[in-house]
Amino acid sequence: MYFIGIDLAWSIRNNSAGAVIYAQGKAGKLIYWQERLKDNDEIIDFISNSTGTSPAIVAIDAPLLVLNQTGTRPCDRQLTKEFRKYHAGTFPANRQKWERLGWQVRGWEIVHELATLNFSPNPNIPRQTEVRRVVEVYPHPATIVLFDLARILQYKSRKGRDLKYRQKELRKLQNFIRKLDQATPALEVDKSLFRNTASLYGNAFKIHEDLLDAILCGYIAYHAWYWGPEGYRIFGKENWKEGYILVPRLPASP
Repeated sequence: MYFIGIDLAWSIRNNSAGAVIYAQGKAGKLIYWQERLKDNDEIIDFISNSTGTSPAIVAIDAPLLVLNQTGTRPCDRQLTKEFRKYHAGTFPANRQKWERLGWQVRGWEIVHELATLNFSPNPNIPRQTEVRRVVEVYPHPATIVLFDLARILQYKSRKGRDLKYRQKELRKLQNFIRKLDQATPALEVDKSLFRNTASLYGNAFKIHEDLLDAILCGYIAYHAWYWGPEGYRIFGKENWKEGYILVPRLPASP
């Protein structure tokens, strides 16, 4: 079973990143990744070439199903209400905002392109069953749940965060991903992938940050598949065709 994580840039002018996990039961391994994916065709090719016609779940960090012209999706409101105290709320997603900023509705387009490869956007993932799905995920609340954090890791570029602080936060994310080899399910990542964060700045920092996010997206999909419905929550489940976000949930026992 393949699990593909995509950290999707809002614009094709910026890099997206992709990570491929192959897993059998509770043992998974990161087997392939790309740090510089640009347009939708490159992303579709990355997914298609990685999985062929095999069972796979693609987890994308970006709004996928967006029907509303203005305002925000119910799933974004629900998630933000629950995770605001961790600083893990979402940005409102609507088509008018994207058009005003000149952004593509990339997630929506990719979902429709993946449908031709038999990937369904249905977020309901049965436990350890062969499926082909594409789902929307969000790394920030996932880190809160998976790593038992009191707030998000602040490695993103924001006002008031200097580079040294962000480097330290990114190193924490690296360490958490390393420790997934002890989790259930377990993920093995080649240690040579992790860069020295103290030497990262500018575009090099952003590229490594995006790759780590893509790995985390792939693991979210793996976790959901391994545990089934007890291992994830769907914000917006009631009307998922209008937009949803899948977030990991820790089961009561192994």
